[in-house]
Amino acid sequence: MNSGQTKFRLRLLTIAVNEQFFTVVRKGMNDAAAAMQVEADLAGTPGVDPGELVRLTREAIADGVDGIGLNICDADAFTEVIAEARARSIPVVAFNIDASRGRSGNLSSIAQEFHSAGEALGRRAAAAIPKGANVIITVHDEGVSALEERLTGVQAGLQHHAINWQRLCTGQDPEKGAELLHEAIARFPVQALLGTGQADTEACGLAAKSLAPSQPYVAGFDLSPGIVELMAEGYIDCAIDQQPYAQGFYPIVQLALYLRYGLLPSSLDAGAAFIDRANLEAIRHLSRQSIR
Repeated sequence: MNSGQTKFRLRLLTIAVNEQFFTVVRKGMNDAAAAMQVEADLAGTPGVDPGELVRLTREAIADGVDGIGLNICDADAFTEVIAEARARSIPVVAFNIDASRGRSGNLSSIAQEFHSAGEALGRRAAAAIPKGANVIITVHDEGVSALEERLTGVQAGLQHHAINWQRLCTGQDPEKGAELLHEAIARFPVQALLGTGQADTEACGLAAKSLAPSQPYVAGFDLSPGIVELMAEGYIDCAIDQQPYAQGFYPIVQLALYLRYGLLPSSLDAGAAFIDRANLEAIRHLSRQSIR
C-alpha cells in the first residue's frame, strides 16, 4: 500500500483483444487511468488461448506492473499465475469473465451474469417467433465459458417453445460470419438467428439484411457501430449490453484504490440491459464514442 503520489502501472489482459468490444473496454480503462492518475495499457491474445494469456500474465509480472486486470476465461488455468502475482504483492482483479467465480485468487470481478442474461434473451425471442421454429444460436469462438453460459441460458428461455436449434461458430469477422450463416441457412432454413457475443450478433444481422424482405428474427449480445446501425434499420430486434466501458473503468479504479489506500475491491455485475429501437437513439452517439 502506498498512499503517496506514486504513478502506478496497471495492465489489463484479455482474450480476443482485437474484437470491437475491447475498443470500448480500452476507452473506459484510459478514462479511469486519467482520473486516477495511473498508467494503464490493455494487451491480450487475438484468439481464445488461456495458455498464451497465462504467459502474458507472467510477462506482466516480470515487467514489474503494480496491478493486473485479467479476463479469467478458464476456471482452472489462472490459479497458479495469480498466486505468483500475489507472491510479488501484485493484486489481480477479473473483468469480462470470471470463469472460476473468484476461486482463482482474484480479489474481485466485474462480469455479466451470463446464464440469466441468455435466459432473458431467450424469453424475448420466444415472444417473437412461432413455436417449433428452426433457430441457429451462434458463438464467435469456441471454448469461451461466457458464450456457452449464455447459449444454455437462451435454450432455457426457449425451453417451452419446442424449437429446433443448431449451434454455429461464426468467428470474429462479422462479414465472414454472415457467409457461414448463409451456408448454414441453405441447409437448415430458420425463423431466428440468436447471437451470444458481439461479432456473431453482428454477423446474424448482416445475414438477415441480405435475406430481406424474408429475413429471420435476430437478437443477440453487445453493441458495436455495426450492430447499432443494423438495429436502426430493423434487421436486429435487440441486443443485451454488458457495459464494456465499465469493464475497463472499474478494474483500474479498484486497483488504484487498493494500491494507494488498501481499499478492498468489490465484485460488480456488469448488467444485462436490453437495447432496442425504443432506446437506441439515446445511446447511438455513445456507441460512436466507444462508450456504449
